[in-house]
Amino acid sequence: MTGKPPHALDVPPAQANPLAFAISEQDRQTIALVRDAIESRRLRLAYQPVVLASDSKRVAFQEGLIRVLDRSGRIIPARDFMPAVEAHEIGREIDCAALGIGLHMLSRHADLRLSVNMSARSIGYPKWTRILRQGLKRTPHVGERLILEITESSAMLVPEIVIAFMEDCQREGIAFALDDFGAGYTAIRYFKDFFFDILKIDGQFIRNIHKDRDNQVLTAALLSIGKQFEMVCVAESVETLEDAQFLQALGMDCLQGFLFGAPTVTPDWDATDRRATA
Repeated sequence: MTGKPPHALDVPPAQANPLAFAISEQDRQTIALVRDAIESRRLRLAYQPVVLASDSKRVAFQEGLIRVLDRSGRIIPARDFMPAVEAHEIGREIDCAALGIGLHMLSRHADLRLSVNMSARSIGYPKWTRILRQGLKRTPHVGERLILEITESSAMLVPEIVIAFMEDCQREGIAFALDDFGAGYTAIRYFKDFFFDILKIDGQFIRNIHKDRDNQVLTAALLSIGKQFEMVCVAESVETLEDAQFLQALGMDCLQGFLFGAPTVTPDWDATDRRATA
């Protein structure tokens, strides 16, 4: 038999690395689904309450979590599509939609305080900036009820740009939350420059904290950092009464999780308002 063996680059992708090919194909399908949802305006915010640890009947603010609806009306959570779109321009369109919906809800509900998630990649994106400026201009003092949540990993992509952006927005009264704290690789030295208003401790440290000694120590350390920099500290993923009671005793400011309400695209407080104005 003569001739040279086939080069590795000549092998079809599906044969060379079937798993990578499958993941890539899944990402393409996810991006197509999200793009179709954006074009058809099938995006919603699902609202979840963040309550005071000292009195869980009092809501400090609502978090608006972006959701995609497929053509059958099935609600798809962000964890199922954001990893695929985050680094693409379509991820910026998702941020634009979330901000637009959030600002609209704030304009309808004068007593609502709402947090909306965004990526640091959307800073300076013209459409996102335009939506923010128009929303601030349209509804007086709306910035004082808007919280922008940036994940720890996203903030660390371009910390200097994030810091300048925060300073500009905070002049409009907008607050900032550092989301999923502890899940990324934050350089602690930036805390002196960032001036986040709210610190949200990642749920991996919160689940079963009432009986997990490691999580108790780690959460206490993260809480101490937040208190040192005068941030309101929120525990994410609170799912049991035992965990809530432990966090309250620990000195946590606010709690968020299924124990106090699952995210919903049809919150009672909005439904009541719609019925009153119908």
